[in-house]
This record gives sequence, structure tokens and C-alpha cells, in this order.
Amino acid sequence: MTEPRPLPPLKVPIFVRYLDLVVLLLVALPIFVLGDLPLAAYVVGGGAWIFQRIVQVLMQRRAEASDDPRVVAGWTAGSMIARGWFCALAIFGVGLAEGDEAGLSAALLVIALFTVYFLVRMVLRPIEAAR
Repeated sequence: MTEPRPLPPLKVPIFVRYLDLVVLLLVALPIFVLGDLPLAAYVVGGGAWIFQRIVQVLMQRRAEASDDPRVVAGWTAGSMIARGWFCALAIFGVGLAEGDEAGLSAALLVIALFTVYFLVRMVLRPIEAAR
């Protein structure tokens, strides 16, 4: 009996990796506009999300460039903590500047984007590990 041939590696489309940003532009913006929600919340929450995703990619590259597990853990953990605090402070700031509705709207936007991001990462992790 012959062994089954391994499957070729899956190629994940780029838009799937950045589905959170697709949701930000194609789903969240119409909800904010049609729902008459504060656009300042969309700009601040979405801007904070995009900024922290850029920081995440840069810090991940730095961590992957190192062979020292302590350096990798330091960059990864430090990045996660800093990015979380940045988003929290941005939400808090828009809430103080524009009111409770803006703060709540920005918070819900960031939570929704994080949920999409987290689900995509959980689905892609086994695919990326198989490479």
C-alpha cells in the first residue's frame, strides 16, 4: 500500500489576513454613517486600530529576526501590552473629548475589530504552522 501524498500548502488570500481592516472599511463605516454614530469615534477607534496593527507587524518582524527566546518574548509581550494600552487610551480620550456616546462607539468598534482579528488568527494559525 502506498502512502498518501501530502496536500500542497494552502495559500491564504491577503484580504483574509487583514479581514479586520476590510471590516473596518466596508462594514463599520456604513454602520457609523447610517446609524448616525459619532464619526470622531470611527476615526479615533479605527485610527488607533490601524496604528496598533502597523506596530504589531513591525514588532513581529523584530521578534522573528532574533534567535534569542527572551528577545522574542520581550518584543511580543511588550508589543501586546503597549498596543492594548494605546487603544484603551485612544478610546478614553475620544470619550472625554466627544462624550460618552463617542467613547462607547469607539470601544465597540475596537472590540468588534479585535474579535474579527482574533478569529482569523485562530483559523490561520494551524495553516501557518503546517508550512
